[in-house]
Amino acid sequence: MMSRQQHTKENTQAAYFPGLNEKQVQERLLRDGLNELSSTRPRSVLSRAWEVVSEPMFLLLISCGILYLVISNTEDAFILLGSVCLIVTMSFLQERKSERTLEALRELTSPRALVLRDGIRKRIAGKDVVSDDIVFLSEGDRIPADAIVLEAQNLSVDESLLTGESVPVRKQKWEPGNFPENKPGGDDLPYLFSGTLVVQGKGIARVTATGEKTELGKVGKALSAQKEETSRVQTETRHAVKVVAITSTILVVLLVIWYGLSRHDWLHGLLAGLTLAMSIMPAEFPLVLAIFLGLGAWRMAKKEVLTRRIPAIEMLGAATVLCTDKTGTLTQNRMVLSKIMVNGETYSFDHDESPDHDSFPELFHETLEFAMLSSQRDPFDPMESAIQQTGRRVLAGSEHIHDSWNLVEEYPLSRELLAISRVWRSPDTSRYVIAAKGAPEAIMDLCHLDARTMEIISARVNSLAAQGLRVLATAKATFRHGELPSQQHDFHFGFIGIIGLADPLRLTVKTAIEECRTAGIRVIMITGDYPVTAEKIAREAGLDTSGPILTGQEMETMLPSELGERIKKGNVFCRTTPEQKLRLVNSLKENGEIVAMTGDGVNDAPALKSSHIGIAMGERGTDVARESAALVLLNDDFSSIVTAIRLGRRIFDNIRKAVVFIVAAHIPIAGLSLIPVMLGWPLILLPIHIVFFELMVDPVCSVAFENEPEETDVMTRPPRPTNARIFDKSILWLGVRQGLALLAWVIFIYGFSRKHGFDTEQARTLTFTAMIAGDIWLILVNRSWSRSFPESLKQKNTILWSVLAVTVSVLIAGIFIPSFRVLFHFGPVHWKSILIVTGTTFCFTGILSSIRFFRRRG
Repeated sequence: MMSRQQHTKENTQAAYFPGLNEKQVQERLLRDGLNELSSTRPRSVLSRAWEVVSEPMFLLLISCGILYLVISNTEDAFILLGSVCLIVTMSFLQERKSERTLEALRELTSPRALVLRDGIRKRIAGKDVVSDDIVFLSEGDRIPADAIVLEAQNLSVDESLLTGESVPVRKQKWEPGNFPENKPGGDDLPYLFSGTLVVQGKGIARVTATGEKTELGKVGKALSAQKEETSRVQTETRHAVKVVAITSTILVVLLVIWYGLSRHDWLHGLLAGLTLAMSIMPAEFPLVLAIFLGLGAWRMAKKEVLTRRIPAIEMLGAATVLCTDKTGTLTQNRMVLSKIMVNGETYSFDHDESPDHDSFPELFHETLEFAMLSSQRDPFDPMESAIQQTGRRVLAGSEHIHDSWNLVEEYPLSRELLAISRVWRSPDTSRYVIAAKGAPEAIMDLCHLDARTMEIISARVNSLAAQGLRVLATAKATFRHGELPSQQHDFHFGFIGIIGLADPLRLTVKTAIEECRTAGIRVIMITGDYPVTAEKIAREAGLDTSGPILTGQEMETMLPSELGERIKKGNVFCRTTPEQKLRLVNSLKENGEIVAMTGDGVNDAPALKSSHIGIAMGERGTDVARESAALVLLNDDFSSIVTAIRLGRRIFDNIRKAVVFIVAAHIPIAGLSLIPVMLGWPLILLPIHIVFFELMVDPVCSVAFENEPEETDVMTRPPRPTNARIFDKSILWLGVRQGLALLAWVIFIYGFSRKHGFDTEQARTLTFTAMIAGDIWLILVNRSWSRSFPESLKQKNTILWSVLAVTVSVLIAGIFIPSFRVLFHFGPVHWKSILIVTGTTFCFTGILSSIRFFRRRG
C-alpha cells in the first residue's frame, strides 16, 4: 500500500534526476576506477617454496647431496636431495588450504544496484556504480557506494558494520543548510555509506564516492598502514637458529681443518664438517614450529575456526587481554522483544522458555497487538521483525491477530514526528482502526497527554532505557469511514503501553567469559554503543564493570600516558570510532599486554590487524574484517575463542617439550660427529644417519608431541609471562642434561663394542641402535610435565606408538636386511647383541627417569 508521500512516478523521477549517460559513466570509470576495494594477494607457490629451500638446514642437505654426487655416491645423494623436495611440499600445503577456505567465504557476486542511466532505471553490478549515479533504494538493499539522500520515504539504514550500533538510523532528504560532519551514525542525516543495509522504507540517492574513496575504503587504507605482528616464537626461533648457525659454522671450519691436517683427506674432511653442521644445525626448530602450528590450524578448523596466519595460534596461548566488540560478537546482532510495560506493570520475555498464549498475561495483549498492527506484516526492519515474531507466538489463536484486516493508509516517520501510524479496515466494523508506535515522546504528543501523565510515563521509559533497551510506545485510535486526515495529529489517539527491545547476548558468551577469567585473561568490551547499553550488556555477559566506563570523546582529550593508566582499571569502552579502537589496542600493547581482538565489522578491521591476534566473525563478518584478522570464527561462536586459547596454550607447552627433545637428541649426534674426529677414531655417523634422524625420528616424533593431550592445569593457570621464552635457560638446561647423559651412554656402547671385537661398521650399528633407543626414552620422559612418569605412559596417544613402531621397523630393516644395511653403512650384528644393547639402554634411561634432575615437573 502506497503512503500519501509515495506519489512520485518513474517518469517524474527521470525528470527530477536524469541520471548519467553512457559517456559520462565511462569518463568516471576511467577517472575513479571500479567501485571495489583492493584485496590481499596471496603469496605465490614459488615464494613459499623459496622460503623453505633457503633455510640453512636445507642448504646443507643440498650441499651434502652435491658432494655425494662428486664422490659418485649417487644413492646417498638422491636420498638427501629427495628429502628437500618432501619438506618443501609439506610446508605450504596448509597455508594454501587456509587461503582457499577464506575465498569461499566471499560473496559470489558483488551487490546489485538499481540506477538511472539515460533516463531509464536499470540494475547493474555494484562494482559498476560511479560517482553522480542516481541510485534507487528499498528494504533489503545493500548500499553500493557513499551517497547523499535526494528523496526519502520512511528510510532507515543499518550502519552497524561501520559504527558497531545494532539499531538502525533514520535518513532524511538533503536540503541546503548546516548538517553535521559526514560520518556514519546518528539519526536524521542525509548521508549514506557503502556496505550499509536499508532495513525500512525507500529512497533515492546520488553517489558521492566510490571504491577506496568511501568510508569503507578509508578503513582499508588505515589497514595498509598497520604492521602485522610477528609471533614471538618465530622471533625466538630465528634468533636461536642464527646463533647456533654461527657457532656451528666456526666448529665446522675448525673440524675440516683438523681433519685435513691430521688425515690429509680434505674431501672427506669437508664431508665430516657438513655432517657435523647437519647434526648441530637446529633445522627442526622452524620445522617443528611449522608442524605444530599447521596441525593446530587443522585442529582448529575442525572446531570451525579458520587460521589465516598460523603463528597466531601459539600467540593465543600467551594472550593476557581479549578485546571484544559488542554487536555481533557478544550479542546476536538481532533485536528481540524484551519487556512490555502497561500502567506501571512489567512483563519480561524469557526467550529460552518460549512463552505461549496461555502464559502471556491479558494486561499486555493490547500493547503487543497494536505494536504488531503498526509494523509491516513481513518486515525487514529488525525491531518490527522482533515484534511480529513474538506477537505471533504469544498471541497465536487469539482475537488479537488480524490477518484478515486490510491496510488502508500509512503515515511514515518524519523528522518532526518520530512516529509511524497505519490505518486498517476491519471487515466486521464500519470504522478504521489506527495503530501508532514510535519514540515515547512522539506518541505522548499524539495522545495530547497532560504534563503529570507525561512525567509518569517518561519515568517508566527512563527505567527501561537504563536497562539498555530500545524503547517504543504504542497508541490506538478509531475513525469513521470517509476522507482520512492529512496528518497523524488529527486522530484522537489513546496511549496504550511501552515496549522495550534488546540485542540479546549469544548463549555461549557468559560461560566463555568465565573461562577466560579462570584462565587469567582480562576481557575488555570496546563498542560504538551508548554507555548505558554498553554497561548493561557488559554486566549481563559477566564482565567486571567496577572500573570506570570510558567514552571515545573522553579518550580524545587524554594524553597517551593518561590513557595507558586509565585502561588498566576499566573494562568497558563505548562510543568509540575505528581510530579510537585502534588507539586502545595500541595502548594496551604499550602496557606490555598480549592483545587478542574480536570483531565483525569494518569498524573493527584496523584494531584487528594491529592486535597480536585478530579474530573475525566469519558468518556475519565483513570481508575487510576477515582479511584483517589472523583467525576467523566460521560459526560466529564466541566460545570458539576459548577453545582456540586452550589449544594455543597446549601448543606452547608441547613445543617446549619438543625443544627439550631436540636439544637433548642433538647432543649425542653432535658428539658422535665431533669426538671421533678429535680422537682419531673412524667416523661413526655419516650424512645418511643424520637424514634418517631428521626425516624419521625428529619431525615425526614432533607430530607425536603435538598430539599429546593438554596439561592438567592448562586453563586454570594465568597466561605465561609476557617475557616467557620457549628457549629459556631451564628448558635448554634440561635438554642439555638429558643429552649429555645419553651421549655418555652411546660413547660407552661404542667403546665397549670396539674393545670386545666388533669392527667399525658393527660398532656403528650397536651405537646407532643405542642412540635411537635413547631417543625413544627422551620422547617418553618429556611427554608430560604435570604428571608422573608412570602416569604419562598411560596417556592415550595413538600417533606416538605408531611413530615408534615405524621408527623401530625402519631401524630393524637397516640392521638385518642386507640392501638396507649397505645403505646405512652398518655391519652384520647378531640379534642377541641388538637385544642386549637395547635392554641395557632402557635400564639405564629408566634409572635416569626416576631422578628428578633429569625430569621437569610443572
